[in-house]
Amino acid sequence: MLKTRVLLGMSGGIDSTVSAMLLLEQGYEVVGVTFRTYDSIKESCIAKEKGCCTIDSIMEARHNAEKMGFEHHIVDFRETFRRCVIQNFIDEYMAGRTPNPCVLCNSHIKWGELMRVADELHCDYIATGHYARIAERDGHVFLRTAADTHKDQTYFLWMLTEEQLRRTIFPLGNYTKEEVREIARQHGYEKLAVKRESQEICFIPDDDYRAFLRANVPDYKERVRAGEYIDKDGKVLGHHEGYVNYTIGQRKGLGIALGQPAYITHIDAATNRITLGTNDDMYATELRYKSIINHKSSISNSPLTAKIRYRSKAVPVKEIKSAITNDQSQISSLIFSEPIWGITPGQSVVLYQDDLVIGGGIIV
Repeated sequence: MLKTRVLLGMSGGIDSTVSAMLLLEQGYEVVGVTFRTYDSIKESCIAKEKGCCTIDSIMEARHNAEKMGFEHHIVDFRETFRRCVIQNFIDEYMAGRTPNPCVLCNSHIKWGELMRVADELHCDYIATGHYARIAERDGHVFLRTAADTHKDQTYFLWMLTEEQLRRTIFPLGNYTKEEVREIARQHGYEKLAVKRESQEICFIPDDDYRAFLRANVPDYKERVRAGEYIDKDGKVLGHHEGYVNYTIGQRKGLGIALGQPAYITHIDAATNRITLGTNDDMYATELRYKSIINHKSSISNSPLTAKIRYRSKAVPVKEIKSAITNDQSQISSLIFSEPIWGITPGQSVVLYQDDLVIGGGIIV
């Protein structure tokens, strides 16, 4: 009897490595794949690269695959990644918004491109080391939150389509992070079990997005100039160093003293003006978002909740209103049952019912 072939995305880290162990134990025929998405250029050629897509991590993934006895492939997605993820990151910041590149990467690269590779390698499924689960209700397949709620990554995966989910396996969905570390130890991977995880954006390993924009926007100096800080009534309070250097909710590093804590509440790229306010001004009960995934039919009588950032709690939703704009895109208004802090254009809003993802969009 032929084993089911599964294409496993491998980063060289503990999560994808333990995923391989679990898949092999469950009887799958595992095919490993690691992709190149970005080559970071260091000021010093001997500086140690960090992140999930470095040469070190690629070689580590290949070594782990060979050690466990299954085939491994390295594919080059750099051009697609630059066009789909990096360019969007640049465009969003230059438009005064704060993007979330991991959401696009998961949808367009880790699933979009990997599905194509899976077909080429005759794999029935793809698998990753994400902390998430899949559930079926009334003939539909849903993304379901992970058993380890502290590690749950459904916020970054909400763009995945039902077709993609039907061909996806999340081996770690029912495990806690500590259980995953213990599995690694039991299999002799002690170094992986204690390795610190990278939190940076993979193509900005030093976590300095401002320097990245300066280096990658050809007309940066012409487009990014000093501008005015204003209050909510339009009164000029002082001057900033260019709108792309700031984000919604930022309090430190503003370069202005007002006698009380000030927060960035709005960024206007067209006028190069940044609005400052108090902590109370950061709260709102409504946001607008561009719907990407249509809301699936209600799957229970439970109320809807929504998250506007990865680490935020899911907040009860009071009402959703939708409208079609002139360009035929769907803009929805989400009204919350309680005020929420720091609604940020460019970030994702993800809708949940119980522990299932039923929709999402980009905050506008």
